Amino acid sequence: MLRLFRVFVPAGTLLLLLADTLLVTAAFVLATYFELTVDPTVFLLYDGGWEAIFFVLLCILLGMYFRNLYSQIRVKSRVVLLQQLCVVIGFAFLMEGLVGAFVPGLRVPLRVMLWGSAMALAALYLWRILFSALAPQMALRERLLLVGDLPPLKDVGAFIQAHPDAGLVLAGYVDDSTPRGAPLPGGKALGPLTSLREIVRATQPHRVVVGVSDRRNQALVNDLRQLRSEGRLIEEVAATYETVCGRVCLSEIRPSQLIYSGEFDPQPRTLFYQTVGNLLFAAVAVILSSPLLLLAALAVRLSSPGPVLLRQTRVGLDGVPFTLYRFRSLRSGPDGPEMTPAGRIIGRFGFDLLPQLFNVLKGEMSIAGPSPDRPEFAGALAVLIPYYQQRCCVRPGITGWAQIRPDQADAPEDVGATLECDLYYIKHMSLALDTFICFHTLKGILLSGGPQ
Repeated sequence: MLRLFRVFVPAGTLLLLLADTLLVTAAFVLATYFELTVDPTVFLLYDGGWEAIFFVLLCILLGMYFRNLYSQIRVKSRVVLLQQLCVVIGFAFLMEGLVGAFVPGLRVPLRVMLWGSAMALAALYLWRILFSALAPQMALRERLLLVGDLPPLKDVGAFIQAHPDAGLVLAGYVDDSTPRGAPLPGGKALGPLTSLREIVRATQPHRVVVGVSDRRNQALVNDLRQLRSEGRLIEEVAATYETVCGRVCLSEIRPSQLIYSGEFDPQPRTLFYQTVGNLLFAAVAVILSSPLLLLAALAVRLSSPGPVLLRQTRVGLDGVPFTLYRFRSLRSGPDGPEMTPAGRIIGRFGFDLLPQLFNVLKGEMSIAGPSPDRPEFAGALAVLIPYYQQRCCVRPGITGWAQIRPDQADAPEDVGATLECDLYYIKHMSLALDTFICFHTLKGILLSGGPQ
C-alpha cells in the first residue's frame, strides 16, 4: 500500500489511475490527429489543445472517482460497468460544454470530443475487464502474516476479509492459543509461535505483523530478530491496524505517546494553515450558497411552525462549549418528533448543515474535524473511554474522517471506533487530508443524496 493525501491507497488503485490517465490522453490525442483538418501539432502546442484535453481528462477521472470506480476495482457486472462509464463520459461532455462556453481556450472541437470520448469509453471498458481478470494473478496484493494473540490482529483480518479490493490478503495466523487449521477472520491458524520461522519460509509474507500479550517471550524475540536480519518486514499490530483500517488502535495507545512524543498534538503550522483555509473556504461557500440558504430558510418557515434555525450547545476546541447552527428539520407529531417535508429534502442533500459555515467563520468549527458532541455526552464518555478528551485538541468539523469511512458510517453508535477515527485524523492532520475528506463528502452527497 502506498500513501497519498495522508491516506494509504492500494497499489492496484494507483495502477488503474495511471493507466486510465494514459488511455484517455491517448484517445483524445489520436482523435486530434484523425479529425482535425489543420495541423494537429499546432492545435496541441500553440492553440491550447493540451490544456483542453487535460481539462477533459480531469473531468473523466473525477467522474470515475465519484462513481466509485477506484474503490471498487473488481468488475461484478459488465453491463453496470458500461453504464457507469457512459455516465462518466456524459459528465465530461456536460462540463466541457459549460466551461467551454465561458473559457473558449478549454473548448475541444466537437468531432475530436466525439471520437475521443468513444475511443476512451472503449479503451476504459476493455482495460477494466482485463484488469479485473488479471488482478488476482498480478503481484499487486500484499500478503500479511499475523503473529500473536492480541484482539487487534483479528480486527485486521476481519477488515481485510470484508474489503477484498484493499490490495491485501492474509497468509494466516501464528498463535499458540488456536489449534492448527482452525478458521479465523480472513484466514486460518498455521501453527504455534515456535514454528514461526518455518511458517514464514513456507508462506513468504510481505509483512509479519506482531501482536503478543507476553512481550518477554525471548524465543519469539530471537526469531523476529533473525527474520529481520533476513530482510523480512516486521511491524507491530498497532501500526498495521492504523494503515489497514484507517483508525488508531485505541487498546494499543501508550500514555507516553500523548505525554512525551506529542504524536497526537497537531502542529501549530498545520493549525494556522487550516484556520486560514477554513475562513477562505467558508466565506466563498456562504457567498455561493446564499441562494440555497435563502430557499432552505423559506422552505423551513413555510413547511411547519417553529424557528428556522436550531441552536444546539456543543463541545468545541479545548472543551469550550459553543452554539451550533443548523436548519430545523423536525416538528412535533402525535407520536413524537417527525420529519417535515422541507426537512426531508434539505437533509437528503445536506443543506441543513449549511448554517454551520457561520460557525466556521466565527472560528468555532472547521470544515473537517471530529463531530461536535453534546456536553452531557462528552462528559460521560470522557470518564468511560480513555483518551476521549484528546479529540478536543482540534476544532470539531462539519464533516470528518469518521463520517466518510464506510465501515464507520454503518455503525455510528460505535463510539470507540469513532474515537479511533478521530485520533487518526488528529495524528495525520494536514491540508491534504482535509482536501480528501471534502472530496469524499462531496462524492457521498452526489451518489447517495446525503453526506457520508
